[in-house]
Amino acid sequence: MAKRFGKKNGSAREAAPKVVRSGKAAIVGRANVGKSTLLNAMIGAPLAITSPKPQTTRDRVLGVVTQGDAQIALVDTPGMHEAKTKLGAFMNHEAKDAAQGADAVLFLTDALEPSAEDVAIANDLPKQTILLINKIDRVSDKTVLLDALTAWSKVRDFAAIVPISAKNKNGIDRVLSEARALMPEGDMLYEGDALTDRPTRYFAAEYVREQVLKRTREEVPHGVAVVIERFEEGLKNGATTIEAAIHVDRDSHKKIVVGKAGSMLKEIGIAARKRIEHLVGHRVHLKLWVRVTPGWYRTDSGLKEMGYST
Repeated sequence: MAKRFGKKNGSAREAAPKVVRSGKAAIVGRANVGKSTLLNAMIGAPLAITSPKPQTTRDRVLGVVTQGDAQIALVDTPGMHEAKTKLGAFMNHEAKDAAQGADAVLFLTDALEPSAEDVAIANDLPKQTILLINKIDRVSDKTVLLDALTAWSKVRDFAAIVPISAKNKNGIDRVLSEARALMPEGDMLYEGDALTDRPTRYFAAEYVREQVLKRTREEVPHGVAVVIERFEEGLKNGATTIEAAIHVDRDSHKKIVVGKAGSMLKEIGIAARKRIEHLVGHRVHLKLWVRVTPGWYRTDSGLKEMGYST
């Protein structure tokens, strides 16, 4: 054990052991409030996919923040919503299960006035919940923000209320400080340089889907899923080879994703490949094709085929 020497009489004293705090914090909230943007801001890397489309996140994504003697395993979750399909029910289950299994919850909202939906979610969360009011960069009148803090403080007893802008990374240091204080004492859950517990092939599929979401109209994204059918690392040329199928709900959606003479699919592939190469740090060969799998999101077997199963 390390020791330090006291000033009195030159006596030796044992140094107080460092307190290590480590645990999980689930990020929950309605769809499209900025949960994935918050995760990326907190870990300092564009790990989770983002898009203007609601319900972009479909299952849990873990990002690890290690600062000195503290480690927070942040769990990004799908937006809570009124489920109308098997996929929607799966997404709600992912969010609720993550919240119940976490040491603390970061409840994210972009509402200055508590809505009935937000209140219902907030009151169903564990005791150690921090409220984060996002998108404050849009608020020019600070008295409005003060009124919001007062209104939200009446909803329930939050461990803390923190106004933030996940997009501009305002308030992120305070969020980490508040979350760190709620983590239990104990050994770190992951290696100090760990970023996530997900394999590269998971993010390869997600980065392809992200580009589909960003480039297609509103009716297409909800029926899109990406399945990696070939993933080979360490080839002689030093590149990773990935082959993936983009599943869509209808023939008309396939035409949109493929584009004229394959132009849209080519754009999706180029952008996704760059994202994957940034993650793995070397060249990637990416091959994509599109399949029509009607109603896959409405059945248990369809969810399982696409990799969404509890």
